[in-house]
Formats: sequence, C-alpha cells, structure tokens
Amino acid sequence: MSNRGWNTGLVSPLRKAGASALVAMALSGGAVAQGLVPADFFNAPVNADAPAAVEADSLQFDARTGIITASGDVVLGYGGYTATGQNLVFNRTTNEVQFAGPVSVRDPSGNVAQTRDLRVTGGMKQAFINALTITTYDGARITADSIEYDAALQTLLTNASYAPCGDCIDEQGRRIGWSVQASRIIYNQEDGSLYLEQPSLALLGFPVAWLPFLWLPDTSASALANVRMPSIDSSEEIGVKVEVPYAAYSGQWTDIILTPALVSRQGFLLGAEWIQRFDRGSFRIKASGIYQLEKEAFSFADARQDWRGAVQSAGSFRPVEDWTVGWSYTAFSDAAFFEDYRLEEREASVNEVYATNVTPNTFIDLRLQQFNLLGDVLEADQDRQGQAVPNARFEHVQRLATGWGQAEISGRLLGVQREDDHRVEVNGVPYVFGAAGNKTHALLQGGWQNEWIGAGGFVAKPYLGGRADIAYYNGQSTLLEAPGEASMWSATPIAAMDVRFPMAASDGSTVHLVEPIAQLVYRGSDTSLVGITNDDAQSFVFDDTNLFSFNRFSGTDRQETGLRANIGGRYQANFVDGGYLEVIAGQSFQLAGENAFAAADPARSPARTGLEDAASYAVLGAYGSFTPGTRLGGKLQVNTQTMDIARAGLGVSYSAEGYSAGVDYHFVAADPDAGVLQDQQEVGVQVGVPVADYWTVKASTYWDLAANSWLQVGGGLVYDDGYLELGAGATRTGPTHTSPDDTRFTASFRLKAPAGFNVGYSGE
Repeated sequence: MSNRGWNTGLVSPLRKAGASALVAMALSGGAVAQGLVPADFFNAPVNADAPAAVEADSLQFDARTGIITASGDVVLGYGGYTATGQNLVFNRTTNEVQFAGPVSVRDPSGNVAQTRDLRVTGGMKQAFINALTITTYDGARITADSIEYDAALQTLLTNASYAPCGDCIDEQGRRIGWSVQASRIIYNQEDGSLYLEQPSLALLGFPVAWLPFLWLPDTSASALANVRMPSIDSSEEIGVKVEVPYAAYSGQWTDIILTPALVSRQGFLLGAEWIQRFDRGSFRIKASGIYQLEKEAFSFADARQDWRGAVQSAGSFRPVEDWTVGWSYTAFSDAAFFEDYRLEEREASVNEVYATNVTPNTFIDLRLQQFNLLGDVLEADQDRQGQAVPNARFEHVQRLATGWGQAEISGRLLGVQREDDHRVEVNGVPYVFGAAGNKTHALLQGGWQNEWIGAGGFVAKPYLGGRADIAYYNGQSTLLEAPGEASMWSATPIAAMDVRFPMAASDGSTVHLVEPIAQLVYRGSDTSLVGITNDDAQSFVFDDTNLFSFNRFSGTDRQETGLRANIGGRYQANFVDGGYLEVIAGQSFQLAGENAFAAADPARSPARTGLEDAASYAVLGAYGSFTPGTRLGGKLQVNTQTMDIARAGLGVSYSAEGYSAGVDYHFVAADPDAGVLQDQQEVGVQVGVPVADYWTVKASTYWDLAANSWLQVGGGLVYDDGYLELGAGATRTGPTHTSPDDTRFTASFRLKAPAGFNVGYSGE
C-alpha cells in the first residue's frame, strides 16, 4: 500500500501506519457499483499475490463518529482493477465504504466505466487484509498477515514487521538498515502504547536480538530509547564484562528489569530496576551490587572492599496543571563504583527534590540539592561540594499594550552549605571555588523594555529597571582569602539603551547587511560581589557572543557596575548559491564608576577576561560557508594596548560525498598572574575517507605546539546507511594531555528513521 503524504495528525511512524491501516482495511473490499458498472464487475477471480495499492493526498479520521475520509486523487487498485475518485468515505460503525462524487473504474482489460457515488462491498476486502503492506509518510514499511480493530481504537497486527527503510534493499540489491519482526503487535491509538510478542531485531537482514515480549508505554515519546540492549565492556581492573538485560515483568503500569552481568575478574554483578507508572507521573528505583573476587586490583583505596554497590531513585509527577514535582537520589558504597563497573559516565550526581511551574509567561523552580562527585573521590573532596538549600528562582514576563513593550520581574534565593573550603593552586596562584560555612543570597530584579523603530530602519531598545540583593555569610572559613562573618544589602538602579542602524543592499546575487551597534549600560552600584562569597559566577570568556550583554557574569553572586559602553557592529552577506558570511566585532569601555572586572574575587572570575582595563580587549567572531559542504569559523581576542593576541580559535571543515576533513586551531596567551606560565597552542586534524559504500575510515590527531609534543591520536571505522550506524575506534593521549598516556576504545550503535527516531549508544 503506497501513500502520497497522508496527514493523520499523529507523530510516530507506527501512529501514521495505524491510521493508514484503517483506510487500507476500509478500501480492501470488493465492490458492487451502481449505474454503468456491471453487478459482478468486482466479483471476478483475483490473483492473491497481485500487488495492492491505495493512494490519496490526505486522510482524516474522526474518532467520535468512526468516519474515515480519504480525499484528493484517491486511487484504489488491486489485481488489475483500478477505481479513481476525489473522496472515499469509510463508516466504521456501519462498515460501509463509498466513493462520493464522480468515480472512474478500469478493469484488467482496459475497459473504463464512469459513475457517481460508488458503494464498495464484497470479496476484495479480505484480499487486501490477507496481504497488507503499509508504507508510512516517512518511507517506513509495515507488513502483517492480518489486521483487526476494536472500538477502543486498538490495532492488532499478526506476524508483523516494521522497517524504516521500506524493503531495506538499496539500488544495488544490498541489505541495509534494520527491522523489527513480531508474532503479534497490538497498538492502541488512545494512549500510544505498543505491545509486541516475541519481537526480534534484525540488522542488515540478520537477526541479532530476541525477547519473549516487549511493552512500550508511548511510542510517540521515544519509548524505544528505554529499551535495554546487551552489552560488552572491559577494563584492566574488572576484566571483561558481559551484560544481558532481561524484562522479568512488563505491563502497562509496571516494569521489572533484571540486569545480570558476568565480570571475568570480579564475579557476578546484578542489577535490578523497578519502574512504576501512574496517570500523572512515574518513578523508578534501581539497585546494583557485586561481591568482588579481586578487590586488590583497584588502586583507589575506597574501592578495595568486598561488597560494592549503589541505589538510585528518581520520580516525576504532575499533581496539577503546569506543575511538575519530583526527586532524584543516589547512594553508593564508594564514588568510584559507577566508573569502575562501566555503569555511568557522569562525573557527578545530584540528590534533589524539586517543584517546577511553567506557563507561557511564568517560570518557577524550587529545589533542595546535594552535589556528589563520582570517580576516585575521597570523603574530603565530597565535603568541599556545596549543598544548595534552597535553590529557588522565578521569572515572569508581562507584555503590555501595543507600543508599550513588556515588563519583567525575576528573583533568586540561593542558600549554600559547605563543610570544607575548596581551594586549589595553579602554578602558585590560588583559586577559591568555595568557602566553608553557610551563605544565603536573595535577589529581586524588575525592569521594563521596549523597541522603537525610526526612519530608515533605525532601532532603539531602552531598558529601565532595578536590582536588590540581600546576603549573609557566617564566616566559618579559615582561608585568608575568604571574608569573615558579614551581611550585605544592595540596591542597583539599571538603565540601558541599545541602538542599531541596519543597512541592506543587493547587487542581484548577494545581499549585504551592515549593522552598527552601540550600547550604553548604567548599573548604579559600587558593590560588585553582591553574594559576599562567589558560588555561581566563577568563569566566562569575553567574546562576540556576550559583547552586547548588559551583565556578563555567569551567575548572580557577581554583577557589573558603573557606566559602560559597548561599541561594535555586524556584517552579513548571503550569496545566491546558499553561501554566507557573518562577522561580529567590537570593544567595551568602562566610562565611569567602579569596574567590576577589576575588583578582587577569590574565585578569580574576572581574571584574563580582557575587561579589567578601561578599554577592553577587542573581540571578533567570523563564520561562513563559501562552497557547498564547507564551513569555517574563527574567534579573536586582541589586547588593543599592546596589539598582542590574547585568545584565538579557528576551525575549517569540509564534507561531501562521504569525504570529510576538518582543522581546528586554539591559542591562549601566557598569563602568570592567572597561573598560566606559557602560551597554550594546539592544532587538530580530523579526516574521514569512504572505503566502500556506507563504510568510512575516520582518523584524528592533535598536536601540542607549545610543548612540541603530540596531544592525542585516534581512529576508527564507521558504517552508516542512514538507518543503521555501527562504529568502533580507539584513542591514545600524549604526555601533555589532561589525562596523559591513556588508551581508550570506543563504540557506537544507533538505529535511525527519517521521522527523527534516533536511539543508540556512543561512548567507551
């Protein structure tokens, strides 16, 4: 059954196919025509192996009335018979199928009969059902020996298969992609659930995995992404790990999944997961553990214990409209357990409870959070991590009457509790990332902004507002850089004006846009460290992305102060062949008041930004594409007093007909005051070369120019036919890498479909 763009209003390919199957059943009847069509016109014997086809421009299904309407060049063909019309209506309640309006019918001999309001009944219906093929809007194909429907819009397919690549045979007759076969598939259109009996997965036509059954709660929400796949992994400490997940129980509301794994050097690792769903949410609890046979294989002291394991829990519920509440919690025997046994690649976990409200104009988020590092982390390192109790924020935007702009208000309440100081030294330069003790910081900010467009396209955007901060720190830190017990109240009036004058021109093949930009921003306060201690505004890089920002600090514990002007512009060219060029450049100037970027901060957040002087570094960003498949981009930060380059980056890439290449260059100038004793320079090259259809060899190398040493080298082989991706590779780091002399093997496995379905694994 072919399909010319039926629009069912549903999301996933299986939903599309379900609605298409309804019409296929409706159209699969024999026909008794009135008017000029003989009474036995469609009752002649037909070839059961003959191809069937149903085409239509659009399809509508009314679940309340059970009426399915196919319209726009509707073609029904089978066994040499073809009926053509503009509208075909199937009433599921009365089981009547009828062409409405003019109809043209052609028999196998080429005889043509024309009539109106043709009613379809008889023997062709079962012929269609017994050999049904559905081709969905994205090219996927579903086949089944039979299809049935019930009043609850439940679709039952027997001996069914699903393949996103249709026949999964390319132009040269080779098998490609993936497919799923099942002895029975039940699809419910009301809740989107999908139940498969004895499903099997085939790659390139070869079966590779089988399950006794599988239930997916909602195929439209990428539920397939939660399907557990067998895996194999290894490391020197644990040996070879073979994991085979098993669904011990699976139903509409509950899943029990066991994950046994044999670990050649350490023994038997067992994992179990309980997933419970409700009408308005779900939760899951997962536990895993092992008795280690060779605990001395680990160099990390906390890993040398007989029993190791972890418990994880998470839940999310929607108790009322627009509100979501939930939690996440992880407990472990030691922080290295997840990494050692290849369970998770995260560097940290967050224990939290939260409540979030989202509406078109308002955002509210309330959280209590505890942060834990993962890996070879000692208890002393965990004590340096702050707890956010609470971490609350809200934002509200109110659009005013036409021409009056919008008003906005936002707030933040951050409480930080830390057991120990977090201080590190980089080449003798101290950085304090957290001070021991308790800190509370409350912020409230409101403002009004508008946009005025004047003669010639001149654009002015005024902003008026204010900010109030209240903070308290109990001074428990023993560091010399940390403040003592202190409280603070700060009020900051804010005023800004952004003016732009875009000018466009065209020579018939290229469109040019030149846009001068000037900003004047006033923040009337001399208090820069409004949080007393800096816990959430510790780093940023001054470049073209934040050149025209009113406040460049990454969090609320720091704020800009004084009167500052940001001057620059943007140039953009769009070429007739689809290429483009965009350049953004400018500089920032401190005109009056205290320069927040020159103010001391134990976290050294303003260090090396290029904003600490009255005239900042000049920044430039350039991006473009001049030929198909080629992209380039670059960033530059220049000290205008000495004309030295402080930072630079350049990247060029090319991709066409399976070939790919890229070059990246990065430079950071030495800054002894920040602990960077010498220039940092590196260059990287990536190459991809197709060696056969769908097969590509990829290689990469990075070189540390400053140390004249290789930084990293890697390579691999990838298969990608657009539906199935398989890959394997390896990397080795050099002596100056942050993880020196480290060898890692990587693998990728992904299943893809044209409609956007993309699940799988890529990693070590």
